Amino acid sequence: MGDGSKPTDSETLAQIRDLVAEEKALRTQLQRHDITESEEHDRLRRLEIELDQCWDLLRQRRALRETGGDPQEAAVRPPGEVEGYLG
Repeated sequence: MGDGSKPTDSETLAQIRDLVAEEKALRTQLQRHDITESEEHDRLRRLEIELDQCWDLLRQRRALRETGGDPQEAAVRPPGEVEGYLG
C-alpha cells in the first residue's frame, strides 16, 4: 500500500479486526491494572473513531458499486461525519 493506492475492502476489514483485537487487549490491560481507566477511555475513543471511519468507507464503496460508480472514489471522512454508526 506504499504506492498511494487506497486500501481494498479486505484490507479495511483486516484493519477492523486489528482494531477490535486492540480494543479487547485494552480491556484486559485495564482489568490487570496495566493502564488507568482514563488511559483506557482515551485509547478506546480513538479506536471507536477509527472503526467508524472504516465502516463508513466500506458503506461508501458498497453504495458506489450498487450505483455503478467507482468504489475507489470512496474516501475516509472526518470523525465528525462518521461517528455514531455503531450505536
